Amino acid sequence: MFNLPNTLTFARIGSIPIIVLLLYFPGKTTSALAMFIFIAASLTDLADGIVARRYNLVTNMGKFLDPLADKLLISSVMIMLVANGWLQAWIAVIIIGREITVTGLRAIAADAGVVIAADSYGKLKTIFQVVALCPLILHYPWWGFDPSLLGQVLIHIALVLALVSAVNYLRNFYSQVPEK
Repeated sequence: MFNLPNTLTFARIGSIPIIVLLLYFPGKTTSALAMFIFIAASLTDLADGIVARRYNLVTNMGKFLDPLADKLLISSVMIMLVANGWLQAWIAVIIIGREITVTGLRAIAADAGVVIAADSYGKLKTIFQVVALCPLILHYPWWGFDPSLLGQVLIHIALVLALVSAVNYLRNFYSQVPEK
């Protein structure tokens, strides 16, 4: 139950209140610190998956907590960015709504014995979300560069990828899961 991958997942969950607290008191230093913690937390997602598969440490708890930790991390950061006025609320609502919808569809499919695997658009969406959120968290101009402009472009790309992958999940769900 408690192995390295699950410990990394718990660390990711544990980083969320720290990031939220730092973003609750926005400033150049707190934003930079929040971004570095966010990057470290995001990298634990990559690490726990690699370790779990390589050393056969996949557990039911990990299967449940890993995607939950990802959604909590991304959603918490987006909510704080909206609260600070650094991200438009409608973007956060669509992306978070997509996450909840896809999670629900996957749970229903799993109950029917069908596994709907993540598609390449979903994986690319995740990468763009993480990369986009970094400059959005950093927010304040550094050495004449405004990172929030880059973040806005990248989050819009992530939004498009989120919608495309949501359509793919819906299509896979309705083609693979029998109606009862």
